[in-house]
Formats: sequence, C-alpha cells, structure tokens
Amino acid sequence: MASPSSARSSTLIGISSSLAACLVGGVLVWQALVADGNPAARASATAVVDIGVLVFREGLESVLVLAAIMATMVGDAGSYRRPVALGAGLGLLASLLTWKVAVGIVDSLTASLSALQLQALTGLLAVVVLLLVMNWFFHKIYWTGWISTHTARRKTLLRRASDPGRPRAPVFTGLALLGFTSLYREGFEIVLFLQNYRLRLGTEPVLHGVLIGGTLTAVVAVLTFVAHRRLPYKRMLVLTGVLLGIVLMVMVGEQAQEMQLAHWLPTTEIPWLVGEIPGWLKLWFAVFPTVETLTAQAVTAALVLGSYVVVRRQIERTVRASRATG
Repeated sequence: MASPSSARSSTLIGISSSLAACLVGGVLVWQALVADGNPAARASATAVVDIGVLVFREGLESVLVLAAIMATMVGDAGSYRRPVALGAGLGLLASLLTWKVAVGIVDSLTASLSALQLQALTGLLAVVVLLLVMNWFFHKIYWTGWISTHTARRKTLLRRASDPGRPRAPVFTGLALLGFTSLYREGFEIVLFLQNYRLRLGTEPVLHGVLIGGTLTAVVAVLTFVAHRRLPYKRMLVLTGVLLGIVLMVMVGEQAQEMQLAHWLPTTEIPWLVGEIPGWLKLWFAVFPTVETLTAQAVTAALVLGSYVVVRRQIERTVRASRATG
C-alpha cells in the first residue's frame, strides 16, 4: 500500500504534468489559429515560443542552483531553507523592478534614436545575452563554477551556524543572499533579452512567452522541491540548448537585417539567391539573400559549435588523465 507522502507526490506529479501538457497544447492551438495567413501573427507566435524557451532555460538553471544550495538542508537544518526561499522571492521581485527600469530607459532612448536604430541596438544586446546563456563553453565552465561557488558558500554558512557562539542573523542574511543571486542573475538576463521583442512586437507577446516559460519552470520547481523527484536535468538542458541554438540563429539573421535597415551594415545581395529563398524561410528562420546576414549566421554557428568542440576535448583530456593516474 502506498504511503500518504508517496500518494501526495504522485498527485503533484500528475497535476504538474497535466498542467504543462495543457499549456503546451494550448500554445500550439493558439499559434495555429492566429498565425494562419498572417505574417505579423506568425512573427508574434514565433516570438512567444522563443521567449518561453529562454525563460524556461533560465528558470531551469535557477532551480538547479537552488536545489544544490538546499541539498543538505534536511532534518534540523530544514529551517535554513526559509531564508533561501525568501531570497529567491526577493530576486523575483527585483527582476520585475529591473523590467520596469529597463522599459523606462529604453523608452527614454526613443527621443534620441530612431525606431530602427533602437531595435538594432536592443537586438544586438539580446544576441549577446543569448550567446552567454546557451554557449556550451560557458555552460560547462562558468555555469558549473557558479553552482560550485554557491555550494561552497552554503557550506561555510552552515558551518558557522553550527557554532553556538555565533549570532544567527548573519547566517540567515547570507543564505537569503544566496537565494537572491541564484534567481536574480537569471532574471536580469531575461529582462535584457526581452527588450528587443517588446520594441518590435509590443508587451502582449512578451507576457505570453514569459507565462509559458514561467509555468514550465514552476512545474519543474514543484517536482524538485515539493515532490522531491530527480528529473533528467541534463537532457532538459541539452534540449533547451538545441532549441536556443535555433533561436540564436534566427535572431542573428534578424539582427543583421535590422542593422542593414538602420544603415549600420551594408546590404550586399547575392544575385543567384534573390527570389529563390521562399517567404516562409525568411519569416521563420530569418534566412535572407545577403552576404552580411548569411555571414553573421555562419560565424555564429561556427562560434557555438567551436566552443562545444573545445569543451568536449577538455572533457576527453580530463578523462584520459584521470585514467592514466588511476
């Protein structure tokens, strides 16, 4: 007979999975209804999916960092989860405040920059953010180091908390800061990334994308912290990384075209491609018959794939060295 906790976990998993499935299905139906025959609607629907993928990716990383921080907070140490959760909540509020500030700054720039120039500027910023988010080199070294730093800090704080002569306030403050930074770093990146979409398409598609990504993140958080389930995080990271790679290529193509329209880049058409690229390829994948756009996408692909190869070789060398010394 299943225990009450096991039954409760199964119920939570069922509810969370059903919610996620309904959400994804609803988005697909909505996209099909509003996008048929309407280029602007298709662009908006594409943006919603892109934003949802990025928000989920960042949310997944935040959940993993928080899970690493709380990994040993069980039993008597369970009370230390509260300041971490409080810090994460403050990080979410700070992200919303940062959104408001960023919107004000970007809107104020409209007085000195044209719409095309501002879109080109924010688009370039979004591409840089996306490169940092999904790049394999940063994922393996910088992001892993980010988790290790938080874990080491947690151990130090818990060790101090075990000393009866030390005051508790600094420990709780430190744990709250850990929770805050684990979420706010991701939130800050998302806010910067979203400004270009807001300028091009308005606030509504952005909110829809954030809702999708946020809901999927909440499902993962419930399964991780409430149901205590070990999910296939690595596969999820790889899948979202591949999806973000596609998003990155599209954004680079769009960004290069916006820079051409703003006269920041020349426009050199490739005669034998003009008229040969179908409209859907331009709309959905931002493939345009110009030297500048295609070169930008090729360089981006080479950068991402090259960094992945570098990481794989580093891992292989580490494994060979450990076998040789073992």
